[in-house]
Amino acid sequence: MASVSTTHLVKMKAEGTKIVAVTAYDFPFARLADEAGVDVILVGDSLGMVVQGQKNTLPVTMEEMLYHTKMVSRGVTRSLVVGDMPFLSYQADVCEAVRNAGLFLKEAGAAAVKLEGGAGVSETIRAMVDAGIPVQAHIGLTPQSVHAMGGYRIQRDENRLVDDAHKVAEAGAFSIVLEGIPAPIARRITEEVGIPTIGIGAGVHCDGQILVMHDLLGLNLGYMPKFTRMFADLKGESLKGFRAYGDAVREGSFPGPDHSYQ
Repeated sequence: MASVSTTHLVKMKAEGTKIVAVTAYDFPFARLADEAGVDVILVGDSLGMVVQGQKNTLPVTMEEMLYHTKMVSRGVTRSLVVGDMPFLSYQADVCEAVRNAGLFLKEAGAAAVKLEGGAGVSETIRAMVDAGIPVQAHIGLTPQSVHAMGGYRIQRDENRLVDDAHKVAEAGAFSIVLEGIPAPIARRITEEVGIPTIGIGAGVHCDGQILVMHDLLGLNLGYMPKFTRMFADLKGESLKGFRAYGDAVREGSFPGPDHSYQ
């Protein structure tokens, strides 16, 4: 099966084929998502919360993002791998932003990068695209701006959101993540812009959907947002496995003859 490309996603939008995207942070889960037919794997800075146990995404570094993106890229043969640019890796200087974005492709094996923001980062997106780096935009509820927004709040300013969507599309972004946006606004954006929209808490009318892997697999150990849905209970299965292993060790049934060298 052919690898998914950015142009493939645009074709999927034109054909009305929904885009399936998830986050992943390591080799084995990336391989499973790829084998399952996921179209886009985002190596999200959400790893700060679901992998590192941080309160938000702000502490995540470029080095950590490149490390995890390398692992994911090794597990993928078909999915489009997108590296998430962490806080302060693109906000301060456009030249630095382009260099950092390039590292995701040059060193980590990603096919594209994602960065948060609308009109305010459109020139940065344009510079990256001019340098040959495919860019996925992210508007609405942008977690790196959690303090500026006063928390994780649904974004309802329709005029600003629509303008942001048009500005990032005009700058050359190949798709837009719409997060925490009322469904009617997300629908309008999806209908107006020519590039795919991928929703997370933005309703059913987006061209595709993305969820954090830990949420959909039941591995989230903390708060579950309204827009998530658990499609498997790996937390429950993992607890059963750990407990069964502990019982077997304590009662002496593991290791048995089949697990021992003679």
